[in-house]
Amino acid sequence: MNWIDIGHIEDVPVRGARLLKTPVGCIAVFRTAEAEVFAASNTCPHKHGPLVEGIVHGQKVTCPLHNWVFDLNTGEAQGADDGRIDTYPVRLDGDRILIDGNAVGQRSAA
Repeated sequence: MNWIDIGHIEDVPVRGARLLKTPVGCIAVFRTAEAEVFAASNTCPHKHGPLVEGIVHGQKVTCPLHNWVFDLNTGEAQGADDGRIDTYPVRLDGDRILIDGNAVGQRSAA
């Protein structure tokens, strides 16, 4: 993996999100707990809602437009909703958030 430093953990509030602009589009970085982060597509497949503006709860995010809920581990929509969002490998190295640059690049080829 090609890990890229994208910022300090404190740049993202607990139960909040920040937008990461990449050459392949915008990715939302979610902080679900003190030392837990996820990265996923910023766009809901239903009505293209900006997930970075959604409600972060547990290891899920709820779209701010129509309340679709996505599991941040798998990207799968929860409940009766049928859809998914792309997820990206992300990890912490001390206080720094790292994202797999190879995975972000591979998504652009799809």
